[in-house]
Amino acid sequence: MNSKQIISLEVNGDKRDVTVLGTETLLTVLRDQLGLTGTKRGCNQGVCGACTIMVDGFAVRSCLSIAGFFDGANLITVEGLAKNRVLSPVQQAFAEKGAVQCGFCTSGMMLAANALLEKKSNPTIEEIKEGISGNLCRCSGYKKIIDAVQEAARLIEARAGVS
Repeated sequence: MNSKQIISLEVNGDKRDVTVLGTETLLTVLRDQLGLTGTKRGCNQGVCGACTIMVDGFAVRSCLSIAGFFDGANLITVEGLAKNRVLSPVQQAFAEKGAVQCGFCTSGMMLAANALLEKKSNPTIEEIKEGISGNLCRCSGYKKIIDAVQEAARLIEARAGVS
């Protein structure tokens, strides 16, 4: 059945009501209805991680997530990481460490890293590898990405010390 329903989402801090079809994914809603194209459509099978967003604090593949099941959920996309036009520690670290390469996997990697750092403030290299393991990058060989996650952890700690 492919009926329409209205759902409410909190997307990057803003309440949004959207009309979705029964089979429509969060990826489609974000990109096509809300214009948030930072979330990438990669494999569309949940393998590459380019579509990763945060839903209620967890990294989620938006290409596999049927939107109708997420009524009332809190979603964060790459566009929502920055606050008041200031890059988040993850965004800043990815830029500083050159962990962006072609950029296609970057938003998904950043959201996976952000989800990891919200749960583990100072992850080991092995924990970082596990935290980003569902996200594929064909450009960087992952060293710069791992370095960026470590740097983001340091930036988060430094910013917390300033508060």
